[in-house]
Amino acid sequence: MARIGIIGSQGRMGQAIAAAIADAGEDFTGGVDKDGDVSAVAGIADILIDFSSPAALEANLDAAMAAGVPIVIGTTGLEERHHWLIDAASQTIPVLQTGNTSLGVTLLAHLVREAAARLGDDWDIEIVETHHRMKVDAPSGTALLLGEAAAQGRGLPLADNAVRGRDGITGQREAGTIGFASLRGGSVAGDHTVHFLADNERLSLSHLAENRGIFAKGAVRAAQWLLGREPGRYTMPQVLGL
Repeated sequence: MARIGIIGSQGRMGQAIAAAIADAGEDFTGGVDKDGDVSAVAGIADILIDFSSPAALEANLDAAMAAGVPIVIGTTGLEERHHWLIDAASQTIPVLQTGNTSLGVTLLAHLVREAAARLGDDWDIEIVETHHRMKVDAPSGTALLLGEAAAQGRGLPLADNAVRGRDGITGQREAGTIGFASLRGGSVAGDHTVHFLADNERLSLSHLAENRGIFAKGAVRAAQWLLGREPGRYTMPQVLGL
């Protein structure tokens, strides 16, 4: 039985993960939230799952490294410097970071990469995501994950080809770009669709999340998989053997 600690345990995702840990037959060994002692939880856990905030990431990584325990990071809204911190920590401990822990989204990203690689450059790519009114970042981490998958399929850097909103007289769509549109409202757990659009035909790949339980289940699956791994940076596709 794995002892799993949750960073951000009182949030909606943290509570869902605690339930998923019990369902998986593992041990929820302790949780920590803002201004709590993450080192105390890291010291008694076999692995940590972090769904807190970007501002807390550095301290969370430091605690995991000091305790020598793996960490699954599902926090979204990360910036480039956060990824530098994750890269550095992965030299010491196993780290799995993802914009979405859903197993279905993980497979969707694989399909998006394959479609982008095989369809011609004359197919435009647009990503539409919908989330509840309380979500604070946009585009969602999942939308960016899917954008990265599409860009990798095309062999292009996403940062140089992303269009994150259109307003006013924008001119014609620039060939090769990957567009993002973000909708917010209600209690939507997370809907994502990647549209491939060409002359006279369209292909749409979608994933609809009905509740947070799917992300919690995937996070626990990732934690179980990460236990016992060598230090390094891992991804959700590896959990599914993709």
